[in-house]
Amino acid sequence: MIRKATQADLNAVSEIYDHIHDQERQHKLCIGWIPNVYPTRTTAQNALARHDLFVYEKDGAILASAIINQEQVDVYAGGAWRYKAPDREVMVLHTLVVEPSAAAHGIGRVFAGFYESYAREAGCSVLRIDTNAKNAVARRFYKKLGYLEAGIVPCCFNGIPDVQLVLLEKAIV
Repeated sequence: MIRKATQADLNAVSEIYDHIHDQERQHKLCIGWIPNVYPTRTTAQNALARHDLFVYEKDGAILASAIINQEQVDVYAGGAWRYKAPDREVMVLHTLVVEPSAAAHGIGRVFAGFYESYAREAGCSVLRIDTNAKNAVARRFYKKLGYLEAGIVPCCFNGIPDVQLVLLEKAIV
């Protein structure tokens, strides 16, 4: 089940972030995030306060989370977007995370499907996502889901310096 997060979910979401940071430190994942910089518990708290933090729950356990809203970060202005749409018709997926021990079970695909349905219900026709160019797994995943790369923008992103931010998009009907 995917639902809006509650205060009670913050520990679980923060633990997923920590587990991903641990996996990256052990060179089991390459995402390009930095512990204590991004994402952090504060990332989840801020999203919860804005009412745009969502969680995937199964059998009482939070196994994934994402931030879904219409906030296009400033570096999106550097994208070579194929699909032109007014901001009110663009939905953005930020910080999609799956608990590493639950990876490769289709949770990311389910979350992406939820994101698309959520955007459609909100009257959006364009989906946008970004990821660090270092995150080859995410780039392949989004490509399989039909997202097109709209450019790579060098920037400092969420406090992480020297990021090559891959911008992705998909049109929906």
